[in-house]
Amino acid sequence: MPTEEFKKETVTIRDLKKMRLARHWSQEQLATMSGLSIRTIQRIENGENAGLESLKALAAVFETTITDAKKEADLTQVKKEAAYIEKVKGLYKLIAIAVLSLALPIILVINDVANLPLLLWTSLSWILVIGIYSLNSFDFFGEAWKHKLLEKKFGKE
Repeated sequence: MPTEEFKKETVTIRDLKKMRLARHWSQEQLATMSGLSIRTIQRIENGENAGLESLKALAAVFETTITDAKKEADLTQVKKEAAYIEKVKGLYKLIAIAVLSLALPIILVINDVANLPLLLWTSLSWILVIGIYSLNSFDFFGEAWKHKLLEKKFGKE
């Protein structure tokens, strides 16, 4: 019979010991009810990773859904890193296109200096495009910047 504290909610694997103790169960009793070894219960309670089958067995015993917060955090971090890499690749592609598109104006300027305004306007346009892309893609004004600005203006921590 689950206690009200843990009833019908998703809990993390790190709460396993708390849940077991709230029910006044020993590790041996939990191992018997879940079909896992005592050593597996000890490893999970000590913060080591648990397999999917172990999580399912424990969730069934506690009549709840158990997730591994560390795995979720790792997955979130991997997604953030992949998104950042895609943004950097996009920036490099944009710079490569800019360099290639400036080749013709540079050749024209070498042959006739009267084409200098064409090179300058093309260069300025690309600088503007790359700047806008960078501001939109990368967090130049993140949380640290906000905190520093507020501290400077209002003396807040």
